[in-house]
Amino acid sequence: MLKREYYLKKIRDFYYENSLIKILFGLRRSGKSVILQQIIEEIKSSGVKDNHIIYINFESLEYANITNALELNDYIKSLVKDKKTYYVFLDEVQKVDEFEKAINSLRITDQFSIFITGSNSKMTFLELSTDLSGRYVSFRINPLSFKEVVEITNTKKENYLDLLLDIFEWGTLPQRFIFSNNDSKENYIRDVYDSILLKDVVDRLGISDVTSFNKILQYILDTETREFSATNVLEYLDRSGNRVATDTLYKYLDALCSTFIINRVYRYDINGKSILKSLNKFYATDLGVKKIKTNSKEINYSQAFENIIYNELIKKGYDVYIGKTKEGEIDFIASKNKDIKYIQACYDLSNEDTRNREFNAFRNISDNYPKYVISTNKEDYSQNGIKHINIFDFLMDDYF
Repeated sequence: MLKREYYLKKIRDFYYENSLIKILFGLRRSGKSVILQQIIEEIKSSGVKDNHIIYINFESLEYANITNALELNDYIKSLVKDKKTYYVFLDEVQKVDEFEKAINSLRITDQFSIFITGSNSKMTFLELSTDLSGRYVSFRINPLSFKEVVEITNTKKENYLDLLLDIFEWGTLPQRFIFSNNDSKENYIRDVYDSILLKDVVDRLGISDVTSFNKILQYILDTETREFSATNVLEYLDRSGNRVATDTLYKYLDALCSTFIINRVYRYDINGKSILKSLNKFYATDLGVKKIKTNSKEINYSQAFENIIYNELIKKGYDVYIGKTKEGEIDFIASKNKDIKYIQACYDLSNEDTRNREFNAFRNISDNYPKYVISTNKEDYSQNGIKHINIFDFLMDDYF
């Protein structure tokens, strides 16, 4: 089993911190439960006994009787036999109504170190209720990174490009690597998507028009990396006989984002130094899910290349925006702790006209933040203070 050290080293400092809830959130089947189990093993290795570890997976029928905050609180309290610290792990806890109240009640006793996971945006910093305000730390768990895939597949450096193209097609959900044939991979990814659709979209978010929901997702993924236009989506739905109101479209987009199927990326006006809430773009959390929800049989290398760079930046903890300049746009502005980087993504820079276009995109930016162009090329095309990075150096060497 792959030990997801990148996430574990972030969470370790909080293992024995009873005053803060530890929240792991992200797309279903991205590996949250595995990380919980790895945390449990590490805590056990420090001397904590099994009877002081409480693990509840709310996907299991064994706990179907726990449906609200009071039942959850009473069940956990019933397992407490002394005044030592208990380590509580609640997997997919969003299935419990008002779970925050139970967690807050447990937290104030200072006897519990609590870890929770969830697969919708109720688990994110912005969406949690005031019951837990300021009393938690959160960690977004993504599907496997390229570096993690190299580790589990034992891929040699000379085969990195083949692996990248495989990821372009099938994504990096951890369990998909169990399967060797394409039919099994596709069936598995469809099962993951259907689980999200049924459990998170239909049941929790109350969206019943599944056909229109799927059509919207298909359009967003087919036009990924392009500027979003509500008018274009509505016209597309109308032509396909799935007319929806504008507010319904935005409700469905919010549902797609809140279940982490796609990610909304806002524009940042570099000259005006402000975030623009319109003209945003969307990127898929997993390219395998994109494959099964789009019509095209051919991989769009340019889109997939941008997508994998976006996902890597998010994994590294950056806030990511599309950069708007007076004459055009920058693919990504990555910001973390006042550290800002400008990034252009281009699959192949071997053509001189392409190089000129990508490097000249930075021409009207007057500040001194570092600027990068990322491609698959091994040649170093760096120029005029703009650094060219090979994609595998970026993905494997913690360049940022």
